[in-house]
Amino acid sequence: MTSPEPASENSGSPAHPDTSFTLGTRLEQDGPGKHGRTGVIHTPHGDIATPAFIPVATKATVKTLTPEQIRSTGAQAILSNAYHLYLQPGHDIVDEAGGVGRFENWHGPTYTDSGGFQVMSLGSGFKKVLAMDTSGLSEADIKAAKKERKALVDEDGVDFRSVIDGSKHRFTPEKSMQIQHGLGADIMFAFDELTTLVDTRAYQEESVERTRRWAQRCLDEHDRLTHARVGKPKQSLWGVVQGAQYEDLRRQATRGLIALSDAAEAEGRRGFGGFGIGGALEKENLGTIVGWVCDELPEHKPRHLLGISEPDDLFTAVEAGADTFDCVAPTRLGRRGGVYTLDGRMNLTAARFKRDFAGVDEEFGGYVSENYSRAYIHHLLKAKEFLAGTLCTMHNLEFMIRLVDNIRAAIDAGDYEAYRDEFLGRYYAGGTPGRVRPNSGSTQRR
Repeated sequence: MTSPEPASENSGSPAHPDTSFTLGTRLEQDGPGKHGRTGVIHTPHGDIATPAFIPVATKATVKTLTPEQIRSTGAQAILSNAYHLYLQPGHDIVDEAGGVGRFENWHGPTYTDSGGFQVMSLGSGFKKVLAMDTSGLSEADIKAAKKERKALVDEDGVDFRSVIDGSKHRFTPEKSMQIQHGLGADIMFAFDELTTLVDTRAYQEESVERTRRWAQRCLDEHDRLTHARVGKPKQSLWGVVQGAQYEDLRRQATRGLIALSDAAEAEGRRGFGGFGIGGALEKENLGTIVGWVCDELPEHKPRHLLGISEPDDLFTAVEAGADTFDCVAPTRLGRRGGVYTLDGRMNLTAARFKRDFAGVDEEFGGYVSENYSRAYIHHLLKAKEFLAGTLCTMHNLEFMIRLVDNIRAAIDAGDYEAYRDEFLGRYYAGGTPGRVRPNSGSTQRR
C-alpha cells in the first residue's frame, strides 16, 4: 500500500472542474491492469468516498424503498436513467422541480445514465441477444431478434419506440445532453452505442468510432448548455469507453476520449470529469478489460464501471481500477426473495424457511436482520405482500454497500488481500461463482 496523496486535481485538472477527485491509498499490485485505489469524488451535493457501490434508481426511485430507507443502507449516491425519465414524467418536469435529487427528496450526489443501454437492449440486444455467452444462441435466434429490434442506430442518433405506449422518439447526443441537463444530476454520461458479443469485429470498430464522434458532440452540447443555464449547479460529463472484448479497441476508445477531453480543456472548455467503462463482456474477462482501460486513463479522474453483478466481481473491479459501480442485481434479486448472506446467497421463498425464526443474517446484522425473521419474510413473499420486497431490498443494498465500504477500509488499512480471501472463501464455500453472468457488464444499465 502507499500513503495518501494530496488532492490530485491540482495536477492536470480541467480548467472548469465540475467535480474533482482526491486520490487516497493505492493498492500495491505488480503488473499492468492493476490500479486499485481509494479516493474521494467531490460533487456539488457532497462527497463520495471510493470505492463505492451506487444503487440504481432507474425512474427516480430505488424500487420499494423511500429515499430515507436508501440513506439508512449507507448509500452515498444513486443513479437514475435518462431514457426512462424522459418518457415519464419528462425531463422538463424534473427540471422545473429543481432536478432529480430534489424531485425525489434525495439530498446527496446523483448520477444519470445517458440512455445508451436502451439503444442496445431495444436494438441489437432486443429479445435477449445481449447474452454474455453466445454459445446457446443459434443463427436463427440472432436473425429473428434483429428483425424485431425496436431501435435503429444511424450516424446521427437512434430512433426508438417508447416501452410505455409505442410512440416514436429519437435520441441524439445533443438530445441526451439536453435531457440530462434537465435532470440535473451531478454526474452524467456521454451518449454511447452499446454493442453485444454477437456483433462482428467490423461493427465493433464502426461503433467505437461512432461513440467517439458522439462523445465530441456531447462535449460541445454540454458546454453550450452549461453557459446557457446560468445559476444551475455544475454538472460533470463523463465519457464512456466501449470496445467489447478487444484489447486494441478498448485502448483505442480510451485514448480517443482522453484526446477529446484534453483538447477541450486546452481551449478552456469543459472536458470529461471522469470516465465510464461500459459494454458487453464475459465475467472471466471483467478484470482484464477494466485493467486495459485503466492502464490508459489518467489517475486524477475517477472511473465508473457501468453494471456489475456478484461480490467477486466487486473485488475484481476494484483491483483493476474501478472507483464506483452500479448494479440492479441487489434490488431485482430482493424483490424475488433472494438475499445475500456472509455464507452466500439464499432465497427466502424456499419451504425450509417457513419455521426459521432467525434473522436473515444475524452475524452480518443490519436493520432487517435485527428486526425481522426469515419465517416472517417467507410469509410475506408467499402472501405476495409488497413489504417482502422492501425488506429484502434494504438488506441486499446494505450488504453490498457495507461490503464495498469494508473493501475501502481494508485498502486504507493495508490488509486488503486478507479481507478479500476471507470474505470470498466463506461466501463461495458452497461453490465457485459462475463463469458467465447472463446480465453482466453494462447490460445491467437500467
